[in-house]
Amino acid sequence: MNNAQITAKGEKYVMNTYKRIPVAFVKGEGSWVWDADGNKYLDFLSGLAVNCLGYNHPVMVKAISEQAAKIMHTSNLYWIKQQVELAQVLVSQSCLGKAFFCNSGGEANESAIKLARKYAKARMGEGKYGIITFTNSFHGRTLATMAATGQTKYHKGFEPMPEGFGYAKFGDLEDLKNKITESTCAVMLEPIQGEGGINVSSQEFLKGVRKLCDQKGLLLIFDEVQCGIGRTGKFFAHQNFGVKPDVLTLAKSLAGGFPIGAMLASDEAASGFGPGDHASTFGGSHLACSTALAVVNHILDSGVMEHILNMGAYLMEEFQGLKDKYPFIKEVRGMGLMIGIQLEADGNWVLDQCQKEGLIINCVGGNVLRLLPTYVVTKEEANLAVGILDSVLAKL
Repeated sequence: MNNAQITAKGEKYVMNTYKRIPVAFVKGEGSWVWDADGNKYLDFLSGLAVNCLGYNHPVMVKAISEQAAKIMHTSNLYWIKQQVELAQVLVSQSCLGKAFFCNSGGEANESAIKLARKYAKARMGEGKYGIITFTNSFHGRTLATMAATGQTKYHKGFEPMPEGFGYAKFGDLEDLKNKITESTCAVMLEPIQGEGGINVSSQEFLKGVRKLCDQKGLLLIFDEVQCGIGRTGKFFAHQNFGVKPDVLTLAKSLAGGFPIGAMLASDEAASGFGPGDHASTFGGSHLACSTALAVVNHILDSGVMEHILNMGAYLMEEFQGLKDKYPFIKEVRGMGLMIGIQLEADGNWVLDQCQKEGLIINCVGGNVLRLLPTYVVTKEEANLAVGILDSVLAKL
């Protein structure tokens, strides 16, 4: 089937929950993908920050193939060797205490919300259940994680939202102080907001949040579903700021394209859960954890993060050059290979034109171009992407 045929059949049989672009990708290699019509694209979105090592990376292919031939799933009624090994790696890198595995970022954040409430109620009383998040945040699509998301457009039509969530202005420590009440048990934030427009926290703000949580006896939850696992050039994004959370959530790049999510917590915070308090049938399977182990170890041991830092710095410099050239570029911001270009123009038009020229990017909020290249992107590919974007912006 070609793109048009797949689109027509999809519109007939698949539920209409995405505004899909009428293209179906059928093959990938490195930072490149091909659609059903044979067109080739440079992917600067990497499956929404998921396909971190690109497509068909030999480390992943080997891990999946070998494990699939042995055993894929047994459930968490039994110990899973690869899950234990992955937990050890993540805990040692984070300096936290315990890991819980699930299947997605939304599930990881749901787990963190449940843990925060269970922990607080057991230690501080039934009245402790409130969680403060921030404007322009995004934490998932379950009812609880939608309620935690500080963007009302995601709430519309699903009201009433689960209670217990308040929203402070991102980056505003005084506003956070004013939002804390007697019922507050935790503060939850993304060190770098992805869906909100690649908004980078300041070190001063994060350190202030950490100090405030310590003073008030609140758990600090960092949502690193999009910005974690090397995306910023550090294994965890919070390591760029020198601030340690009590709870950390991960997904997307964790297994380079295979579904997995994780929640890490300090030993103290993790003590809030006991047997039966939370679970995931598919979470942390043999196959998922084998793949994640291969991806994580490759990122840690093969110079990948140095490459991310170098390519991120190079791309930021090139995009700053475009900002100097085009007055309708308001700001270029980001960290590592997580870059946002804010326009005073229609970003969706730019996205469409880039796709026609063979470059895949994303647009959030209508005017922020979101670029999330693979960790294996080369300088030649970076130059090609900058050139395509330059030619498209010139048409504005």
